[in-house]
Amino acid sequence: MEIRSRLRRLASVGGRFLIVGGVSTLIEVGVFNLLVYVWGVDLVWAKVIASLVALVNAYIGNREWTFRHRDRRGRVNELVLFVLVNAACTALGAALVWLGVQMLTGILDRTPGPLGVNVVNLVSIVIVVLLRFVLYHKIVFRTAPAAAVAAD
Repeated sequence: MEIRSRLRRLASVGGRFLIVGGVSTLIEVGVFNLLVYVWGVDLVWAKVIASLVALVNAYIGNREWTFRHRDRRGRVNELVLFVLVNAACTALGAALVWLGVQMLTGILDRTPGPLGVNVVNLVSIVIVVLLRFVLYHKIVFRTAPAAAVAAD
């Protein structure tokens, strides 16, 4: 029974994480497209800026809804971990966009258009979302240690 209970809790947390992530993804894709196709910002910089804008929503949504039941060891500590995890994930996402566009350019033998660039961007988002969930679950919004819970 404990395994079912743990899986149910994990599915619940995962579902809330995906909803927050979905909204953050819409924000990121929208800002990315505005930066690239309206204001002419470089792809990598657009990816970094769009990711940072979406992170505001991601932090608030995940802290206050997805992982609200988790240990609150201090906002500063948690925020530092959140920023560090997301700095690494943002760098990975930007690298994946750059690499994906380079690969697509080689395959197509021309610079890809908005559809190709957005497909690459969405693939990078999927990869980074999976990594973020694991890191948020295990590092950023972790549960209180058993000794601390027993002492209460």
